[in-house]
Amino acid sequence: MIAADTYPTGLGRVTGRSSRLRALVEAPDLLMAPGCYDCLTARLVARAGFPAAYITGSGVSMSAIGAPDMGALSSAELIERAQRIADSVDIPVICDIDTGFGGPINVIRTVRDLERAGISAVQIEDQAWPKKCGHEPGRKLVSPAEMTSRIKAAVDARHDPDFLIIARTDARTDQGLNAALDRAAIYAEAGADVAFVESPESRDEMMALNSRLKMPTLANMVEGGRTPVLPAGDLQTLGYALAIYPNSLTRLMGHMGAELLANLHDTGTTDGMRNRMLDHRALWDLFDYPEWTALEDRFNQTD
Repeated sequence: MIAADTYPTGLGRVTGRSSRLRALVEAPDLLMAPGCYDCLTARLVARAGFPAAYITGSGVSMSAIGAPDMGALSSAELIERAQRIADSVDIPVICDIDTGFGGPINVIRTVRDLERAGISAVQIEDQAWPKKCGHEPGRKLVSPAEMTSRIKAAVDARHDPDFLIIARTDARTDQGLNAALDRAAIYAEAGADVAFVESPESRDEMMALNSRLKMPTLANMVEGGRTPVLPAGDLQTLGYALAIYPNSLTRLMGHMGAELLANLHDTGTTDGMRNRMLDHRALWDLFDYPEWTALEDRFNQTD
């Protein structure tokens, strides 16, 4: 019998990730969780040494169904992708679940399915369905009472008490910072573990929200968005516990992919960009090819 915990990542069984994530969020140092949208990007995050990854709903929507972040992605599509991502790494994974995909029963199903899939935290927001990107106009909010019911359903649904509920409010843009902070405080009382005030528009606002909120807070670093993109040290000084970088990889891969294809189109070869690629062996080794073949050989022994 070969113990499952000796299998390579992707076939093995990882335990204790939710408790690890909670400890990281509660530690004094800022936790940086880059965004990913598939197994390749998740593995890049883990191999770079980051202690957690963040599944971006917009990145999954773009890569899985070819749609912008406008609520077109279904819960089943997200859960299937999240399970694959969680299986591909051994670090804790946070998952964006938008508005929870419906009422309290939908939130409960989503949280239970994602916890079973190996996810360690979910981020749920107070937008009305269909949601929109937090740095785009046209967002509409539900009442604090409706969002509170979502949070309570999520808290009730989790099996592991270390599984984190991150509550996001989009109130800042249309209702102002004070309204957003009032909502964040209400969501904390409902049981949220982390406050995510979306799109503060200055360093002063980022400082103010951390001064007022007495719980771990999340900074959303969106290149070209409404919030200043600050170095990790500055975010820690301001009081943030967690920073996400949802589509940094998405943007870079889109840019680099377009450059590669334009070069191929113009020159008829990819040779001019080979020094900017992983070679064949490095790509396979990114996914533990030697460990997979060694495991296969253990079962193929005939003596």
